[in-house]
Order: sequence, then structure tokens, then C-alpha cells
Amino acid sequence: MQVENPYFSYHKHSFDAFWDRCHLDFGGLSFYYVILWSPHNRSGMDHKCLSARLYSNNAHSWQDKRCFKQEIYFHTCLALFTFASAACLFVDSIGLLIFFRFIQALGGGGFMPSSVGIISETYPESRQKMIGLFSSILPIGHIVGPNLGGWLVDSFGWRSVFMINIPLGLAAIVLSFFLLKSGERKSGSIDFLGAGLVGGVVALLMLGLTLLSYESMARWAWVLFVGSAVFAVLLFRHEERAIDPILDVEILKRKPFVAANVYNLIYGGAVTGVFSLIPAFATAAYQMSASDCGLLLLPRSIGVIAASFITSMYIMQWGYRWPLIIGSGVTAASLFFLSMAPANIFILYIVMLIAGLAVGVISPTSNNACIELLPQKAATITGVRGMFRQIGGAVSVTLATLVVEIVGDPVRGYALAFIGIGVAFIATMPLIFMMPSRPQNPRVRS
Repeated sequence: MQVENPYFSYHKHSFDAFWDRCHLDFGGLSFYYVILWSPHNRSGMDHKCLSARLYSNNAHSWQDKRCFKQEIYFHTCLALFTFASAACLFVDSIGLLIFFRFIQALGGGGFMPSSVGIISETYPESRQKMIGLFSSILPIGHIVGPNLGGWLVDSFGWRSVFMINIPLGLAAIVLSFFLLKSGERKSGSIDFLGAGLVGGVVALLMLGLTLLSYESMARWAWVLFVGSAVFAVLLFRHEERAIDPILDVEILKRKPFVAANVYNLIYGGAVTGVFSLIPAFATAAYQMSASDCGLLLLPRSIGVIAASFITSMYIMQWGYRWPLIIGSGVTAASLFFLSMAPANIFILYIVMLIAGLAVGVISPTSNNACIELLPQKAATITGVRGMFRQIGGAVSVTLATLVVEIVGDPVRGYALAFIGIGVAFIATMPLIFMMPSRPQNPRVRS
């Protein structure tokens, strides 16, 4: 019999003892996430970067199979991210900028799945709480990024936002060698054909979404969508026969995972997608500067941190269902209020705070939901979940951009986009009842 890890008991140990006895690798992984959510990484939805992140997300089935050590994979992602950030400083053409942003996204897209895999393995008794607490670290970058990024752009130009990652990235690489434990490597093969098919699916999908924004090339977008669908069919047929598939079909076919993936598609459409358009909305509706837009995002980030931390500490008691229902409902309500473009700036800040609290409730629960069904595949589940969030973000931004162009009025166009994603959030609520209602009790395991 295994007893719950006493480090994380709610009632027998104080909060100070919890932090004093946490392993260093959790702190190290958290530091890396402040880097990932730094200024330029919250600056907008670049479809080329999204395709790289989608590809990197899916590659983490190799991590669950231990085709290579976890810490080596993580170090590689971190090095790619830092190198590409430095390269973006010196590019002199849009083509090179897109290329190095693609490389940067390959590294950045690997952070979340690999980190969740490491945390799940290090804290098997308290996985839900630790993944939830890990989620509460991310908004620190949300606070630092928009405000620092707005000031850098206003003061020194766009290149300066890439500069911050160089010292932080180098420091993180050094720390990772001291803080991350060495894992084991198991025998396994790499599914190169599956990797190529995944690349074809996401590349054609992202390119199609990009062309959809251009009226003269929109018809070619549908050709690319068909091509992406063909690659997807070939991918599924191959993965069902592959010995070590890059994409676990079980995670896509089982009902709880289907519900979680569709929910995260909409969640990504709101949080990764539409919410990233708030600076553009604020500029159009309130004529805010870049610095003012960064300040507008501050209440939301504070709300996410507070709500994520509290939800993470009580996730074993509250379960998944009610936090997801309440968070989804409040997020939808916040989007409806934003669509009204309140004249009072103070009310706008309050709405952003409430939206942050709602997202903070959703984040740790949606990150954890269904992982206990296949805990040995935590990195793969997180990678697939991240893929659906990124696709949702890309689709929502593309559709919102099209709506703005068709309507001709940015304020009214963004308002319609907010209403649309709010309605979609409400429509996903039945899916919550298809997922596990609460985490499995880790106090006693046979």
C-alpha cells in the first residue's frame, strides 16, 4: 500500500512546509515557463509558429515511450527556443523572421508536454495538485510580458522584445542541468512516417487558415484543407498499425478524451485565440497605446494566478466538473460584457479581472482532466490537448479577422467574435459531463 505524499497533505502540514519541502525541479520548470510567456510570445497568433508548436506537441509520445531521456528532450527544446530568440534579433527579412519564429515555436511547443511528463513522474502521488500549481505559474509571464513588451516596443522597437529571452534562456539552460533529475531511457522506435504525416496535416491546415485571410487566395485555402484531411486519414490508418505511433489513437477515440479534446479546442479558441485580440480591440475601441494595452491585460493575469493557485490546492476536493462548469459560464459572460465595449474604463478592467478568475479556475482542471485514465501517457495527453488548443486559437483568430474585414468596423467585428466564442463555450458544457467528474483518490493505492 502506498500512502499519499505527506508533502502535499492539506490538513497535516502547513503551507510553509509545503513550499520548503518541494523538489527543486518544480521551481526550475516554473522558471522556464516565465520565459515561454515573455513579451514576444504573447504578441499575437502567428500561424507558422502555431504549426511548429502543433508538431512539437505531438512529438511527446516519444517522451512517454522514452525514446530519449526526458531531460535531454527538455534541454533541446529550451536550447532551440533560446537560439531562435537570439536569431530573431538580427534578421533583415520577413522570410528569415518567419523561419526563426518557426524554430522558436518548435522549442516552445515542447515545454508544456515535457514539463507535465516530468512533473507526473516526479510527483505521482500529488500529480493533480502539482500540475495545477504549475498552471498558476504561467500568468507571471502574462503580467511581465505585455507590460514589459509594450514598453520595449514603444521605446526601442519590435526587435527589443526578443532580447529578453537571451539572458533568461541561458540562465534556464544552466539551471536545468542542476535541477532536473536524470531519467531513464527505454527501448523504442521513432515513428518517422507518422511524424511526417502529422507535419503534413498541421502545415496544410495552418497554411490554409493563413490563405483564408486573403480574399484573392481564399479558394486555395479549401484545396489545402482537403489535403490536410487526406493526410489525417492516412495518419489514422498508419497509427493504428504502427508499433510505436507518434499519435496514440486511443487518446483520440475514447469518449472522455474526445470530450476533453473538443472542450480544449473551444478553450483554446477563447484563451489562446480571441483573448489575444483584446489589445487590437482596445486599440480600436479606446485608442490605447501598446503600453496601455499591456496594462489592460494585468488584471486578467492577476486573476488567473489567484484562481489557478486556489483551484490547484482544492482540486481533489472540488473535482473537475463544477470548476469547469462555473469557469466556462463566467468566461462566456465576460466575453458578452466585452462585446458591449463598456464606456467606463474601470468596468473594462473589472471585466478583465473576472475573465482572469474564470480562466484560472478552468486552467488546472482542464489540464488535469482525463490524465488519471492513462497516467503513464501524461506527456502524450498533454501534447494532444495542446494541439487542440493551438488549432482552436488559430481557427478563432482567422475567423475573427474575417469577421472584422467583412463587417468593416473593427469594434463591431471584434464584438461579434467575442459573442461567437462565448456561445461556443456555452455549447461545450454538455461535454464536461462526459469527462471524469473528479480525480482518482491518491491517498491509498494498492
